[in-house]
Amino acid sequence: MNWFASTALVVIAAVVVEIWLPGRPAFHAFWYNVTLTALAIVIVVNARKQWKAARSSRLRLAIVAIAFGAAATAVAGVASGLFAPDDRDVVGAPGERVRVEEVGTLSFPLPDQDRGGPVMVTLDRPLHSPLEIGAQARNAGSFLLRALPRDVVDVEVRDLLGNRLTVTQPSGSVFLSPVLLMQARQTIAGMNLPFDSFNVPAARRVVKAILFTPAEAAVLSHDPGAVGQSAVLFAVDDENDRPLPHAIVLSSGGAAVRAGGLWLRADVTSYPEIEVIWVPNIAVVAIGTLLVLAGIVGLGLLVPRHDRANVA
Repeated sequence: MNWFASTALVVIAAVVVEIWLPGRPAFHAFWYNVTLTALAIVIVVNARKQWKAARSSRLRLAIVAIAFGAAATAVAGVASGLFAPDDRDVVGAPGERVRVEEVGTLSFPLPDQDRGGPVMVTLDRPLHSPLEIGAQARNAGSFLLRALPRDVVDVEVRDLLGNRLTVTQPSGSVFLSPVLLMQARQTIAGMNLPFDSFNVPAARRVVKAILFTPAEAAVLSHDPGAVGQSAVLFAVDDENDRPLPHAIVLSSGGAAVRAGGLWLRADVTSYPEIEVIWVPNIAVVAIGTLLVLAGIVGLGLLVPRHDRANVA
C-alpha cells in the first residue's frame, strides 16, 4: 500500500476516533484540526498528479474515490472540532419538554410509581422518528446522546393532621412538581452541596432542601454507622422567607420529620440528565470511509500489475 492510500487511512482513523472516543478536548484543539486539514490538502493535491499520470479509467476512479472520501471525512472532522457547539448536560423535570437548539426536543417522562427500571427520555425531531435515549450512547447524526443518572429529591408534605399538601416550585422549570432537581449549590461546613427549594401555599411556608450523600450525612451526624443512607436537611421559613424557630431538621433514609408545623419526607431517587456530545457526522464519515476502502481495493487488487507502477 503506497503513502497516498496510507495517508487517507490516517485521516479516516483520526476522524473515526472522534466518534469512538467523543468529548476529548484534543479534538477541539487548533493543532489537531490544522493537521487534519493539512493532510486532506496533501491528499487532494497529490491525487490530481496521480490522476493525470494514471493510464486506465479504473485506476483514475480509485484515486478519485480515495481523495474524495478522505477530504469529505476530514471536512466532517474539522467542522465538528472547530464549529460544533460545546458539549452540554440537559436537565429536565419529570413531565417536562426541553428544547435544545440544533438537537430537538427532549421529553422527560413521568417515572413509574415504583421507580422500577430505567427511565427512557425521548428525542423528538422534525421529519424523524422519536429516539429513545438510555444509558447506551445513541448517535443522532452529528451528535451523541446518553442518559446519565443524577440524584433528585421527591418530597412529600403533610399537615399535622396527616393531610397531604400541594408542593409548588415558583422558581423551578415545572411549577407543580414534587421532584426537586437540586441544581443549585451551597457550601455548608466546608462541603459544597446541592440544594433546592419549594413552597407549600396552603401552609404559607417556604422550604429549603439540602442534599447530603451517605458519606456526607455520616459526617454531619457524627455517626459513622449511618453510612449508606442519603439525607436531606430541611429548613422551613414563613411565606416572607423569615426563618421559623426550631424549623431545621435532618431527614435520613426517607423518614418523615416534623418542622415548621409540617410533616416532611424526602425520597432521594435517580433520574436521568441527557449528555449531548457533538461528533463528526456519522453518515459523512461512513460514506467517506467506504469510498477510501473501495479506492484502496481498486489500487491494490483490481488494477493490473503493469498499471500499479503509475501510482507512486
